[in-house]
Amino acid sequence: MPKWHEFMRPVLKVLSDGRTRTRRELIADVLDQEAIPPDQRAILLASGQPSAENRIGWAMSDLTRATAVAKPERGRFIITEIGKQLLSANAGNITKETLRAIPAYNDYEPRRQNISASTAVQRRADEDSELDPTEQIESGIELLRADVATDLLKRLQDRHPDFFEEAVVKLLLAMGYGGAENRGRRIGGTGDGGVDGVIDQDALGLDQIYIQAKRYAAESTVGREAIQSFVGALAGRGATRGVFITTSRFSTQALEYARAIPTRIILIDGKQLTDLMIRHSVGVQVAKVYTVVEVDEDFFE
Repeated sequence: MPKWHEFMRPVLKVLSDGRTRTRRELIADVLDQEAIPPDQRAILLASGQPSAENRIGWAMSDLTRATAVAKPERGRFIITEIGKQLLSANAGNITKETLRAIPAYNDYEPRRQNISASTAVQRRADEDSELDPTEQIESGIELLRADVATDLLKRLQDRHPDFFEEAVVKLLLAMGYGGAENRGRRIGGTGDGGVDGVIDQDALGLDQIYIQAKRYAAESTVGREAIQSFVGALAGRGATRGVFITTSRFSTQALEYARAIPTRIILIDGKQLTDLMIRHSVGVQVAKVYTVVEVDEDFFE
């Protein structure tokens, strides 16, 4: 997929016919002109927005700041004389450095005094970056989440098995199982009958979900035999549903077996476990909150 700044020339090229286009029309025409394949159009950001559309949006934004593209009315775009000159003078890609030759664009760029060599290097890195600003933010968040997930998994593996069993019960309760009264408890220990916890889905405990929690090293694999044993434990309690959670991973045979049997067994491996803990704020807390703002178009109507 083209980098975000590599969409600037295509945007101008589409608008070079002089037509005024809505944002949606312009993005669609650029995607078609550049023959962006369906698989690339289907790539989504964490926010759910298509990545290609987001990149075109940032290209449109920079071109508007450079007055190469104008908005004669809300949500509509048209090329300007500056845009036409920019297009004819640049047969190759238009970059941020190209736009810096336009005074209007510099008015939008942060004023910096005594630009150091390291800043210049950073500017060149920005030019080469495949990610637009939104993607850079989301990429940074994902890196932070990955670090937290790794730390969570290690801490769970280092703690006593009883702690892990309590943790997975808390997670399922945080996910909404057990109702408002949080009807769930750990039952692991000697004579637990092969289950480590239970969630009561109703006040009388008529509908129950049983839990098996296995705290294994990351390189270990939970095999089919462990799942069969859990199914047997469920049968002994007259149960038909269960959740098997591990800090490691499941073998292919274990996954296939769980899908094939009539008993409803959900398998959650280490990666899924930490993803769920982060999503439902179990074992983690908010460190910082950043607010991203945009211009309120209604304010200027």
